[in-house]
Amino acid sequence: METPARTGTATACELAFDVFARACPSRETLEHVTGRWGGLTLGALYEGSCRFNELRRRVDGVSEKMLSQTLHALERDGLVHREAQPTNPPRVDYELTPMGREVATRLLTLIRFLEEGMPQVLAAREAYDEARGAL
Repeated sequence: METPARTGTATACELAFDVFARACPSRETLEHVTGRWGGLTLGALYEGSCRFNELRRRVDGVSEKMLSQTLHALERDGLVHREAQPTNPPRVDYELTPMGREVATRLLTLIRFLEEGMPQVLAAREAYDEARGAL
């Protein structure tokens, strides 16, 4: 598939993005998606919308601050939709956008693959540590 050439006057929509290029904006989104909390948050939202505290319980170990920052980044990237209900007390629900759902689908495939392969990973770690005299 051909990609448009980069020119000094091209708009962001006309660029062929390259995550390996230092200045490419896709690198920041990749970091949001593949970082510890981003991937887990997207995966947790795959089953449906969640309130903040539900999501925090599902993503075991994430702090309130980190979850908040993660959700803001994913919302800014267009992967998560935040909907505030005008109730008392206020109710805020988070759900995946269509693009977020596609990303989560791919991440969950990787997650399942890693979970299934953990016996091999643990055996490799043990062999590595034995060979190097680690505890």
